[in-house]
Amino acid sequence: MSMRTLIVDDEPLARRGLELRLRKHADVEIVGEAGNGREAFHAISSLKPDLMFLDVQMPGVDGFELLRAVPASMLPMTVFVTAYDQYALAAFAASALDYLLKPVDDTRLDQALERARTQIATRSAQDHCEQLLKLLGTLSNKPDLRLDDVIAAPKSGNGKLAIRDGSRIVRVDVDAIQWIDAAGDYMCVHANDTTHVLRGTMHDLEQRLDAQRFQRVHRSTIVNLARVKELRPHQNGEYFLVLDSGHELKLSRSYKDKVRLLT
Repeated sequence: MSMRTLIVDDEPLARRGLELRLRKHADVEIVGEAGNGREAFHAISSLKPDLMFLDVQMPGVDGFELLRAVPASMLPMTVFVTAYDQYALAAFAASALDYLLKPVDDTRLDQALERARTQIATRSAQDHCEQLLKLLGTLSNKPDLRLDDVIAAPKSGNGKLAIRDGSRIVRVDVDAIQWIDAAGDYMCVHANDTTHVLRGTMHDLEQRLDAQRFQRVHRSTIVNLARVKELRPHQNGEYFLVLDSGHELKLSRSYKDKVRLLT
């Protein structure tokens, strides 16, 4: 079984060098390349890669901002690539599939690929996704937000979701929330151009939101129905929801009864 692989780096020579090395591995299928975070976002949405080699520092949308923007259910296995030692911290070793320092060493690349093979073979993508969300929370330089700090969630009408963020209270317009996704004990609340990472469970947050406006469409995804502009059938009874922001979310077969709410 081949690993569908995406290379993301703003340096063309770096992408080319990594491509040549990866092509030596029979089970690696390079499905695309991207030179910045925005290109990578669209490539992930359209190509659905299994594995991504992601440059940390890129102009515009950097590697971490890209991860925050991609729905958790669509996140590929991610190997970070960086030329900066300060990014090769314990957080990477604990929370990323792997990380590679430039110039990339062949032995380290082989080790990263072996880790990817093991993760895919054991179907532990959800664990990897949880690690990525934990990493994003760690890199925010703030204490973890916890679901207990969501102190107000309107059940009807227009309103705001108030989240206690350290000493601040951030009031998020409910209408601005596009979707919420989760992995394990971590959740991302996506509100227009901002993503809030907090700890808690989907079930608990579901109880605090208006069920007429927010519906679970995947075991790891809650969507704001008002932000869905298109419903696109997919294989095996699944659908893709296209939001007004251009993001795509998967509606799994387990939640196909929600289709009636979207038509």
